Amino acid sequence: MSPEQSSRIERVAGRAVPLPFDDIDTDRIIPARYLRCVTFEGLGEHVFEDDRAQDPAHPFNQERYRGATVLIVGRNFGCGSSREHAPEALHRWGIRAIVGHSFAEIFAGNCVSMGIPCLWIDEREVADLARRVQADPSLVVEVDVKAQTATAGGRSIAGTLPPSARERLLSGSWDSLGELLAAKDQILALLKKIQYMNA
Repeated sequence: MSPEQSSRIERVAGRAVPLPFDDIDTDRIIPARYLRCVTFEGLGEHVFEDDRAQDPAHPFNQERYRGATVLIVGRNFGCGSSREHAPEALHRWGIRAIVGHSFAEIFAGNCVSMGIPCLWIDEREVADLARRVQADPSLVVEVDVKAQTATAGGRSIAGTLPPSARERLLSGSWDSLGELLAAKDQILALLKKIQYMNA
């Protein structure tokens, strides 16, 4: 299997954590004091740190949602700064797909660059899905990138992904590092042809 094939993301399935609120910005996802880090290692343990400190009942504090891989959010999730630390922190906590009413454009782009699909669904569907997960945290939510749906408990919810994001996820081209490594031989051959590289 080629690197591109192995990087293809067609679906993500797992338990979910509901956070169906609007306008959650990147500073709330990962506080600014963690932007000084040299690597992204360890960011997962600090995701929503200030919100969690203020609210002991925050979903990311609840053991019943530990190990969830799908995040359910409201409107305009990831607004604020363009920091890639926000999706990195979510990814390192364990999130592999996000379902919500809408997303900040740069945040959604950063997610795709990490292989995290962001599926847009109707806000009434967000509220219903969040309620069902709250009632049964063992409920598995499957995000199908190709079909652009979120399915839970046998019920399928139609959604949308931006065409370019969907194409990158399905083709595996979201993984720029993987593409670079796959082209190693061609890159080395080209370097041999560049005179100043061989002086």
